[in-house]
Amino acid sequence: MPLPKSIMAEARQLRQELNEHNYSYYVLDAPSVTDQAYDRLFRRLQQLEQEYPELVSADSPTQRVGSEPASHFESVEHEVAMLSLDNAFDEEEMHAFDRRLRDKLDHQAPLAYCAEPKLDGLAVSLLYVDGELRRAATRGDGRSGENITANARTIDSIPLRLIGDDLPARIEVRGEVYMELAGFAALNESQRENGGKVFANPRNAAAGSLRLLDSRITASRPLTFCSYGIGLIEGAEMASGQYRQMQYLRTIGFPISRQIELLDSIDDCLDYYARILQQRDDLAFDIDGVVFKLDDVQLQRQAGFVSRAPRWAIAYKFPAQEVMTRLLDVDFQVGRTGALTPVARLEPVAVGGVMVSNATLHNMDEIERKDVRIGDVVIVRRAGDVIPEVVGPVLQQRSGDLPRPKMPPRCPVCDSEVMQQPGQAAFRCIGGLVCAAQRKEAIKHYASRKAMDIEGLGDKLVEQMVEQDLIDSVADLYRLSLQQVAGLERMAEKSASNLLQALETGKKTTLSRFIYALGIREVGESTAESLAAYFGDLDQVMNADVDTLQQVEDVGPIVAENIRHFFDQKSNRAIVDQLIESGINWPPIEASQQQQTLAGKTYVISGTLDGYSRDQAASLLKARGARVSGSVSARTTGVITGENPGSKVAKAEALGVDILGQAEFEALLGETV
Repeated sequence: MPLPKSIMAEARQLRQELNEHNYSYYVLDAPSVTDQAYDRLFRRLQQLEQEYPELVSADSPTQRVGSEPASHFESVEHEVAMLSLDNAFDEEEMHAFDRRLRDKLDHQAPLAYCAEPKLDGLAVSLLYVDGELRRAATRGDGRSGENITANARTIDSIPLRLIGDDLPARIEVRGEVYMELAGFAALNESQRENGGKVFANPRNAAAGSLRLLDSRITASRPLTFCSYGIGLIEGAEMASGQYRQMQYLRTIGFPISRQIELLDSIDDCLDYYARILQQRDDLAFDIDGVVFKLDDVQLQRQAGFVSRAPRWAIAYKFPAQEVMTRLLDVDFQVGRTGALTPVARLEPVAVGGVMVSNATLHNMDEIERKDVRIGDVVIVRRAGDVIPEVVGPVLQQRSGDLPRPKMPPRCPVCDSEVMQQPGQAAFRCIGGLVCAAQRKEAIKHYASRKAMDIEGLGDKLVEQMVEQDLIDSVADLYRLSLQQVAGLERMAEKSASNLLQALETGKKTTLSRFIYALGIREVGESTAESLAAYFGDLDQVMNADVDTLQQVEDVGPIVAENIRHFFDQKSNRAIVDQLIESGINWPPIEASQQQQTLAGKTYVISGTLDGYSRDQAASLLKARGARVSGSVSARTTGVITGENPGSKVAKAEALGVDILGQAEFEALLGETV
């Protein structure tokens, strides 16, 4: 009976797609589909060829491993073929594998297996002659690969000479070159800074690094190696078990998996899989499954091979961490610091066993670099508890001129202006005092010790007040009633009364503390002190233009723009007015354009001063133009000492630095009055 034309056409299309994906993955190191999508196509072609054996052809991807080696490396013929592994995706398929193997071997007793995690890297072959590394090659198509000896020699975990005296005359060791997650992150950060290629995942980074023509660049990449088997051995006896072979490799200098185990049955294999899956997110490297190999080498030989894989081994794959789905839209979330993060809204898809409908796009620079557009088919990656991210678009599936995501000019939460500082990737809402997304952090900062120092107003209490809608902004703190505060969890009338008293007492502050408490971006304690000392009046700070603001020490163009933008927001000015109306006050000070008599001098404070906290003393010195340091050096003008001074006094004496007591400190302050 002739084959249906539809079946022939489907098989032809599957072969073409798989060959194209193999070329992208193995030769170009630029995967065009996810592993899950590739496995689905491959298994469909396998199914057709099993149902219609006449479909099988010599060029079918099911009859070979990978693709041809890249042309710019010397080709190497493998003396023993480097085959791939069949995959299992559930417990039923694992039991079926075990039954097939026992039937093939006519072995009804439980079989022992050697198990280890399946590293997600690049398979390599290392040939040693008389204990010395002579050649390294990629797997390529399984029969021939690329000669990467110069690059392999740069990897610290690959021994150049084996350990021991009784070494085999020739031994070929197989293993995986991969990149740990920390090294991968550092490499990508360096690539971004230097305008280089940013890699989608550690596997791509390892493959791309190992196949560079310049081995000096390879040497700079954080590659590592783990062995998983022996291809051939001459001049020594091969151990009779897979597990023992791996222990032997360790003794002669090869790293092996720390998670390798010898298991007594298929049920133990399933337990092992569950344990490794649970550990997956805590490992320092990516794995995409577990490899189980029949331990008995003699039984391995009896079981033999199919065209592309051994019958005695299988890879039990984990749920995919990278999948494809469609990008429906891009929304923008406002974080606690005001940063707007683009969030992809996706067609729901299972990633790593979890349904995902949202994923981060990080920032607008990343969207532009990846060229992600609304309507694209995109690759989504999820690793453990990490928020899913959009890796990039599948350009082959883009149709038409799709719209690019755009940053909104106004905050989607409070409608304040959104701005981006020069040289920074983040866009931020500048409505810090009124934006609901930033409310908790704004209030926590306002109440903190170095700001308004409101005793008893801790983080958890702030969170309760916001969540119960008692306060919308910092100004609402001064409208709280005893009944409202006493009704909060773990609060009683006495503690509520103490908090209200602390709020009342804290109304008397300093101008610098108040400016700092407002939470203006990049206006820290020192800058707030400089602003207060320079202008001496809040209205002058709020109304100063950018050029005038830059006359203040510590205020550059970016900080000046931040201050100007903050006070240009009507909502922020309204909150400031409400705070002043509630009774916030500070002692009047004169603008310090005329009182910077300590400018250019540096002081260190050691010990406890009578009537001044360490922070207060430092603020008074800074207000007069001095710099306050935490350590003594030859450039220190003087060390101000109170009761119980520390070792800084001895260091000052050794360096010949002046030591000043309380009276001399107060005299310094008096000189500028």
